[in-house]
Amino acid sequence: MKVGVIGAGRIGEALISGLLKAGFTTPSEVVASDVNEARRKHLSSTYGVRCVDDNVEAVKASEVVVLSVKPKDVGKVLERVRDALTQDHLLISVAAGVATSYIARVLDKQVPIVRAMPNVAVLVREGMTVITPGPWAEERHLELAEKLFSSVGRTMRMPEELFDAVTALSGSGPAYASLIIEAMIDAGIRVGLPREAASVLAAQSVLGAAKMLLEAGEHPARLRELVTTPAGVTIEGIVELEEGRLRATIIRAITKATQRSRELLSQ
Repeated sequence: MKVGVIGAGRIGEALISGLLKAGFTTPSEVVASDVNEARRKHLSSTYGVRCVDDNVEAVKASEVVVLSVKPKDVGKVLERVRDALTQDHLLISVAAGVATSYIARVLDKQVPIVRAMPNVAVLVREGMTVITPGPWAEERHLELAEKLFSSVGRTMRMPEELFDAVTALSGSGPAYASLIIEAMIDAGIRVGLPREAASVLAAQSVLGAAKMLLEAGEHPARLRELVTTPAGVTIEGIVELEEGRLRATIIRAITKATQRSRELLSQ
């Protein structure tokens, strides 16, 4: 599969790395386009892929085109590559907040479009990517997009009207989790643990809990019950968390983030 990545920043590089490791494609079939010469040299030397500074060249050499540029640059990039895109291409946009209807309007031609919302964890191939079909996208296009993003984590399909909520939950999720882990580390230091040890203990505990929930498919309350014994240590900590309204605070945070995503889209 010939893949072109327009905008080879952190997310673009993560996708290239994941695709190659998963055997989805080979270095000779990947073209990365970026305006930054240092980025091009890095990608070429690290992954052996061809790097160019011309987006049109990347499109013409590809079957799947991943649009991974800043949202404010989407319009001008699409106008530049519009003539090179055909109905035989699949255009996958990972630009946050950019609707497929806007992309289709700028292109003004029947190019299959899929919108994807990955999070930063694709950098370690543990990402969560939600995809949705845009104009002219068929089942085969969605399956191809799922296969691509499965190389860097998990995928899920959602209707586009839920993408503001997706952005607030899984898109911003690593930031929330990092804040909680940071607090756990500080707590560990407060009770006498060395910082290095506290960091590993906190991060691995969160990783393990998440993996148990995903693999067992059970409600989080069930996992909590497994480690909460009568008059034990865990229940004392849970009482403090509930009194601090941690649960309500997280719910409000994601609700606010969803509202902000809608505001940004309307601007």
